[in-house]
Amino acid sequence: MTRVVVDPLTRIEGHLRIEVEVNNGVITDAWSAGTMARGIEILLKNRDPWDAPYVTSRLCGVCEGVHAIASAQALEDAFDIELTEAGRLMRNVFCAGYYVHDHYVHFYVLSALDYLDIMAIANYKGSDPGLLGIKDKIVGLVVKGDTSPFTPRYEPDAFTVNDPETVTTLVSHYIKAIEMKAKSQKMLNFITGIQPHPNTVMVGGCVATPSREQLLALRDLWLEQKEFVDNVYLPDVLAVGTGPLFPLAKLAIGATDGNYLAYPMLPQDGAAKTEDISFGGSNHLFKGGVVNASGARGTLSDIAGINVAPVDYSKITESVTSSWYNYPQGSTALHPSVGVTEFNLNKTGAYSYFKSPRYSSKPMEVGPLARGLVNKFPALVDFFKAGGREGVVARHLCRALITKSIVDQGIAWIDRLIELRTAGPLVGMNEKAVPRNAKGFGVWDAPRGALGHWVEIENHRIKNYQMVVPSTWNAGPRDENGVKGPYEQSLIGAPVPDTENPINVVRIIRSFDPCIACGVHVIDGRTGKVKVINLQ
Repeated sequence: MTRVVVDPLTRIEGHLRIEVEVNNGVITDAWSAGTMARGIEILLKNRDPWDAPYVTSRLCGVCEGVHAIASAQALEDAFDIELTEAGRLMRNVFCAGYYVHDHYVHFYVLSALDYLDIMAIANYKGSDPGLLGIKDKIVGLVVKGDTSPFTPRYEPDAFTVNDPETVTTLVSHYIKAIEMKAKSQKMLNFITGIQPHPNTVMVGGCVATPSREQLLALRDLWLEQKEFVDNVYLPDVLAVGTGPLFPLAKLAIGATDGNYLAYPMLPQDGAAKTEDISFGGSNHLFKGGVVNASGARGTLSDIAGINVAPVDYSKITESVTSSWYNYPQGSTALHPSVGVTEFNLNKTGAYSYFKSPRYSSKPMEVGPLARGLVNKFPALVDFFKAGGREGVVARHLCRALITKSIVDQGIAWIDRLIELRTAGPLVGMNEKAVPRNAKGFGVWDAPRGALGHWVEIENHRIKNYQMVVPSTWNAGPRDENGVKGPYEQSLIGAPVPDTENPINVVRIIRSFDPCIACGVHVIDGRTGKVKVINLQ
């Protein structure tokens, strides 16, 4: 038996430690440890509820907007506020645009290098001027000994793509993706005013007031994003996923234990009067639901026929058995509406700052694959019929399919905003006084999966605030029953023929697109200086 530790795991947001045991070239046990603390929930206590969307969006510079939306929805539930049409559309456009660049940047910049032999570029024999320029640039960097950001990297293995034309093309698209992300940020500024950490998503809607000219410019930039997704990103994912990486897909590398959870997102209509809570409206572009196939690890095939149950939000709990937190005596798992954030850094048996979320006492994989299974994407159905299975490749495929749906639908939302703006000023929000005492929650399926915010208000102030975020669902440690979280599950059975080159470990974890949240900062009360604490 060999113990392998990857710490920190790079090309993700935040600090994550992955430890595995390898026996006879196969992973037989695994531990996922979040090595940074999140104190935002403590910070929110006794604050004005209107502050919550601003504060929670500072959790992270990657997925800040979705926190603002989930937080606003929690307060809208507590305040009993219905969104205006313009507010709903602006939230949709902002969040959808963020999804688009987040997904293709993850594929090209964060994950692609796990599958490409960059040195194959030197053997490119084609005549495309752009690709020849890429070849000359990379070869020049190699000669100078300065190949960052393409190195350092793990050594190529049996699943590495080494065709020179394919590799050279994908590296050129890597560079193009960065350019398109910059254009996307510019595009979203018309709705948010600033990126990241916009201040325009508020309780009751969105306070942005883009002009008609800005909306028309946004539309033009959106069409550029759509062209990139249609002609570059989606074809690349399909080509490698059904081509050189399909053997990886058939082996179900990175599959979890068959339980999946997705929340509704991107409402296309106003709130339905029959709903207790609307989550921003109705007729969501992506539906929420639960797939419960425990024990079916890597064996799903006819996903068109799987049962998808509605989400019962009362069945969500968080355990802290393996986490550096305390719960009240006698409590092993709590619903987030009554959750507690109390640190205990000396806790025996704990190994992570993540709690362990559970649905009906079961760990759930959240994120693009869960969304694809719950919504039964036709292309995913075909992928499974052809022999593909859950895991690494399926996650990348679902991200591309989600992105395609979003860029197609977003044009209609933008056109409706242009129509509303042409008729007069946009009415972006409804206002209502903070109730004396109230409770509420809001959910949204963030790019990395199911995101929920719960708030309790007492005497017009926040009494308690809890968040269950996507990477907590996926990266959480063992619970009170010793059951592993999804990251830990996904590593079991993965081949590691060379423990000096554990490339499959990082491939699997990066396929979830981890977002571990913010680092730990401590303010010295005497000097006001900020100290950065590096947790070892």
